[in-house]
Amino acid sequence: MMAAQSNLRIDDTKSKTIACLGSSTVASKGTFKWIDELAKREQNKEFHFVNLGVGGDLAYSALQRLPDVVACKPDKVIIIIGSNDVLALVFKNVKRFFSGWKQMPDEVSPESFKKNLEAIVNRLKEETSAKIGLTSLSQIGEDPNPINPIQKELNERIKQYNQIIKKVSEEHGVSYIPFYERMHEQIVASPGRAFISFSILALYKDYLLREFILRRSFDEIAKMNGYQFHIDGIHLNTRGGMILANVVQEFLQS
Repeated sequence: MMAAQSNLRIDDTKSKTIACLGSSTVASKGTFKWIDELAKREQNKEFHFVNLGVGGDLAYSALQRLPDVVACKPDKVIIIIGSNDVLALVFKNVKRFFSGWKQMPDEVSPESFKKNLEAIVNRLKEETSAKIGLTSLSQIGEDPNPINPIQKELNERIKQYNQIIKKVSEEHGVSYIPFYERMHEQIVASPGRAFISFSILALYKDYLLREFILRRSFDEIAKMNGYQFHIDGIHLNTRGGMILANVVQEFLQS
C-alpha cells in the first residue's frame, strides 16, 4: 500500500528490459527491494529492471497503467497484483478507503479480479512481444492453520485468488510464478502471527515513525511486530522478499 513513483528511464547498456507491474510488493517503498536484489546478481547483468509498482493498486488500477508497461518495450513482464483486491474483499474499511483513493468502478469480487487480470494479459500480448509471468500472492499473515476467523478468511481468499491467477496463466498461455507456494512451505514449517485487523494508522506508524523517525530497519520492525516473513503481515521483510526474488529468478532464466 506504500506508494512509489514509476521509473521509465531505459538503460541502453542493457540488452533486455524487465518490466515489473504491481502494487506495494513491487514498489518496495520501506520494504525489501527484491528488484534491486535481482538487478545486482551477476546472472542478470543483461537485464534492465523497470519498477512499475504503485502502492494501493488493485488489478483494475494496474490495468489502467498498461501504457507505461508498453512504453518500456519489455522483453519480460512480471505481474504481482491482487493482495489489495483480497484486503478490500475481507475488510470493509479497506474497501471504503480504496473506493475513494483508487476510484474503483466495479464491485470487488473474484469475478472482477479475473476479468481485470485477463484484460492485462490480453493487452500485453496484443501490444508487446514480452514473455509474461503471473505471480501468485503471498499469504497475508503467518498463521497457516488459524482459529481466528479473519485470518481463516484471508487464507481462503488468497488461495482462491491464486487459483484464479494460475487458471488465467494456463488459459492464456503465460508463465506462472509460484511465490505463494514457496513462501507457504516455509510458513507451514515455521508458523507465526495471525493478521486479524487492518489499520492505515498502524501501517504508517511502521513506515514513518519507526523507520524514518526512530531509524529502525524494516527487519527490526518486523521483529517488533512479531512477524518472520513480513513487516506488518502484508509487506515483505528480507526473509520474505528473498523468497520472491529467488522464485522470480527462475522465471528470468526460463
